Amino acid sequence: MTTSQYLLRPVNPAFIALTFVLAFLINLMPWGETLWIPDVVALVLVFWNIHQPRKVGMGVAFLLGLLMDVHDARLLGEHALAYTLLAYFAITIHRRVLWFSVYAQALHVLPLLFIAHAVPVVIRLAMGAPLPGWQLLLAPVIEAVLWPMATSLLLAPQRRSNEVDETRPI
Repeated sequence: MTTSQYLLRPVNPAFIALTFVLAFLINLMPWGETLWIPDVVALVLVFWNIHQPRKVGMGVAFLLGLLMDVHDARLLGEHALAYTLLAYFAITIHRRVLWFSVYAQALHVLPLLFIAHAVPVVIRLAMGAPLPGWQLLLAPVIEAVLWPMATSLLLAPQRRSNEVDETRPI
């Protein structure tokens, strides 16, 4: 049985909040000026926007973006704008993406992740910052490679068992 054939339980909102807290804590790690480190908050955000667009929307994306702006000590609103656009585009394509396998989903999510990384760069370039190195292009690719693992981890609490239980109606 493939993962798309599972009957999923409803997601617990506390689990969604926990995943955002954990993703934010991973982003808080002191990586320095390393450009290729994936943005775990963006990955979790696009995942929940695709799988639960009514529970995680653009308001959550904006607030997470403001938190990331404060953490990175960047211009206030860089990540907020990037995450809001990411959430908008993810919600726009969420019905179409769910029809594909998890690897094809990663290919559909890759341009969204590129946009999420390009928005802060364009804002910084407009403010007169120098062009960052080519390593910045690796971050969205790494995030897309992490998509299948993120999908299996974040959907794990919702999966039903494969065993047939005669006392269970579904």
